[in-house]
Amino acid sequence: MRRYRERGVAGGVGMAKIVVDVMLKPEIRDPQGEAIAAACHRLGFAGVRSVRQGKRFEVEFDGETDPEAKAAELAEDLLANPVIEEFSIRRG
Repeated sequence: MRRYRERGVAGGVGMAKIVVDVMLKPEIRDPQGEAIAAACHRLGFAGVRSVRQGKRFEVEFDGETDPEAKAAELAEDLLANPVIEEFSIRRG
C-alpha cells in the first residue's frame, strides 16, 4: 500500500473507498444544529434558515466484491442508530 501512496495513486489494487453519511432523521430534534444556526445569526449570517449536523465516515475496503453492501451492513450494525438516524452510502 505504501508504494501506491508514494506514487500519488489514491489507493491500491482492489481497494474501494466508501463514504457513509449519517444524519438524524428529519423528525428528530437536532440541538447541535439549532445552536449552530443561532451562532450563524449572531455572526451576521442572516440567511441561514436551519442547520442539521451529521457524521461522515470514510471506509476503505480491501478486495471486497461489493463494498457498498458491506458498508451498508457496517452502517446498520455500528455507524448509525437506526432509531434516530438514517444513512447514505457512496463511493469516495
